[in-house]
Amino acid sequence: MAAALEQARRAAAMEDVPIGAVVADAEGRILAAAHNRRHVDRDPTAHAEMLAIRAAAEALGDWRLAGCTLAVTLEPCCMCAGAIVLARLDTLVYGAVDPKAGAVETLYSLCTDERLNHRVNVVSGVLAGDCSRLLSEFFRDQRAKGKK
Repeated sequence: MAAALEQARRAAAMEDVPIGAVVADAEGRILAAAHNRRHVDRDPTAHAEMLAIRAAAEALGDWRLAGCTLAVTLEPCCMCAGAIVLARLDTLVYGAVDPKAGAVETLYSLCTDERLNHRVNVVSGVLAGDCSRLLSEFFRDQRAKGKK
């Protein structure tokens, strides 16, 4: 999660929502690291999780990320939770809950829905205070600048 937090700080430095993600293999080696790039790329799908999943698939040469873990600073949204399931990730570790868009445990349970063909082990609340603080500070600063 420390590596994901570092990625989140990079997003904040680029004036994007500070969310970071890393994908690690079964031995704990980081295969891919990414942060939100929606503003920079002008792409609504450029969430940290999506970028990290794409990069990890490229690194492995396979779309199936079986045996891998995704660590992300904020509970994934519907799009990202769906991609996590489709990528066949073994484990998702996330920090802060997302009361407005969380699709892993808060609003929906996409990663553990028994109707789907794959379920993901979920570990929540890892460094949640640090993850939440980074987001809160970012949005406070954005409001002070007159941004939404």
